[in-house]
Amino acid sequence: MTAKDVAEAFAELCKADKHEQAGDRYWAEDVVSLEAMDGPMSELRGRAALKGKGEWWYANHEIHSATTEGPFVHGDQFALRFEMDVTAKESGQRMKMAEIGLYTVRDGKVVEERFFY
Repeated sequence: MTAKDVAEAFAELCKADKHEQAGDRYWAEDVVSLEAMDGPMSELRGRAALKGKGEWWYANHEIHSATTEGPFVHGDQFALRFEMDVTAKESGQRMKMAEIGLYTVRDGKVVEERFFY
């Protein structure tokens, strides 16, 4: 699969609110995730760690709405724009969030995801 093929399929899954399936299908075994923040989830390595991050997110947030725009492809990378309306379960604070995910593809798999917000 080309990066464009991966980008289009990954984006379609995200648009259908199937983010976990997108990761299961397209993350490389040694995938790296980089968040634009400090803390224990700022850099994670490996499919299991990324899956755990997703499980934590869904367990700790009520999602009212989410949209995905893109993909925007350039060479071996693609970007997706996400908007979310969520409530943090612990604090009860409702937040509207926007972020860009930049994904790098090698051999038909996502080897890095990097988030900007």
